[in-house]
Amino acid sequence: MAGISIAVIGGGASAVCLIDALAREQAGPGTITVFEPSPNLWRGRAYQVDTEVIKVNATPDDMSVRVGDLRHFERWLEIRERIVDDGGSTDPYSGARFVPRTVYGEYLEQSAYAALGELRRRGWRVDLVGTAVVGARRTAGSVLLDTDNGTAGAFDYAVLCVGGDGPKDAYGLAGAPGFVADPYPVSAGLGDVGEREHVAIIGSGLTAVDIILYFAEHGHQGPITLLSRKGVLPAVRQRPMEIHLNHLAKDRVRALARRRREMPMEEFGALVRAELADAGADLDALHAEIAGIEDEPPVERLRRHFAAVNSPDPGLRILQRAVPEIGPDVWPLLPERDRAQVLRSHYRTVMSLCCPMPPGSAARLLTLIEAGQLEIRSGLQKIAVRSGGGFEVATSDGEVFAVDTVVNAVNAAEDRIPAAAVPLVNSLVGGGAAARHPHGGLRLERATSRLIAGGTPDPRLYGLGTIGAGSLFFTFGIPSLVDRSEDIVAAILRHAEARTAAHSEEVLLPA
Repeated sequence: MAGISIAVIGGGASAVCLIDALAREQAGPGTITVFEPSPNLWRGRAYQVDTEVIKVNATPDDMSVRVGDLRHFERWLEIRERIVDDGGSTDPYSGARFVPRTVYGEYLEQSAYAALGELRRRGWRVDLVGTAVVGARRTAGSVLLDTDNGTAGAFDYAVLCVGGDGPKDAYGLAGAPGFVADPYPVSAGLGDVGEREHVAIIGSGLTAVDIILYFAEHGHQGPITLLSRKGVLPAVRQRPMEIHLNHLAKDRVRALARRRREMPMEEFGALVRAELADAGADLDALHAEIAGIEDEPPVERLRRHFAAVNSPDPGLRILQRAVPEIGPDVWPLLPERDRAQVLRSHYRTVMSLCCPMPPGSAARLLTLIEAGQLEIRSGLQKIAVRSGGGFEVATSDGEVFAVDTVVNAVNAAEDRIPAAAVPLVNSLVGGGAAARHPHGGLRLERATSRLIAGGTPDPRLYGLGTIGAGSLFFTFGIPSLVDRSEDIVAAILRHAEARTAAHSEEVLLPA
């Protein structure tokens, strides 16, 4: 196979998974060029150099970037511990290990450079370019890229690894004194907050939990109020249990996706119920958990979940294993009406249950609540800047109160395309090389993650991560990134091999 050129647009965790998958193959040599303008190469926004207080919310086996090797990250940690004394990441309540996000960033960095080193050893040319790609267009046989300082050139293949967006400014507070628009890295974003200030945190997801943990660890003395519309906190991760999926096994679901064009939610629900029943899960309890998520007061739910860390019931564990693994394959099979219903009525529930916080984090939150320092409030309606300084908060129960600082921890913009990638996406869409998905991101083909325009998958353009959030589901987790990376690399190499074979036949044909 002749040498190929691959452009990787974005240099975060998704790019690391892709490069590692490519390095596992014996293809090449070729050229790989990574474009990343930020200083957080390989780490992305979530895993920047930061305080060790904030932790990855999954165990090491869920965070490996290596295809088919769930212990890759765990072995890296074992090697690191021989050099660095870092034995404090075992959760005392569940026995599971939750490493600091900044440490996981080290793993991403080292994995990326090891994979690139392997590619170089096999004759690949590797280029790391610290500029942003702002435009792309298709020609008959290549992808032409433009950067913010000029034309980058033509590539055989391009993979969009642009990551997710930062928090959206839902209340128009940008530029106001005391408003923290993006808390990451927290050691820099929150370091100037006075220790006795009343802090309001907008949002109730994992970012909000990180912020609370930072303030608690650094001795904040003032009140902390967690504000959101629904007050739905992440669930609490339970003690690890060995789970063997049958009906929802990844290989089985992928085989089903290859045979079927559509699978109604009722049929998929039957597979889920069969899996849970075979494992002896309490179906009634799980149904009540899902149905009542917005009715139960958030503190009561947090206490209940923390008390169930050692529950023998496998129901939640099965969902937390299955959704990231098979979500991207099942999602395109669901009828449009079912996908719309999930996004409208159940998305918050799925994210809460399948992206749980470590038990140690829950314990710290409960300690702050019992001490009266932390309050969790739903029904947020409005936040406005006060003329005399600080902010005024209004809730649906009619209460209005003042706070000194507001930290933004809301979810990213719904379209899932980060602001920095909008010029690139607009150029692709405007040139007919890509199409926006009505549920966010760009249209992708399930089996290959190729961009789809005019109903046709493009063999030279691919999307990885949240850029495919509308076409797929649960695109941001490391297991999903690893699976999609394997698909993309396989699709690129198959296409390149087919083109080489076709060219060879043309050369051999008599004149």
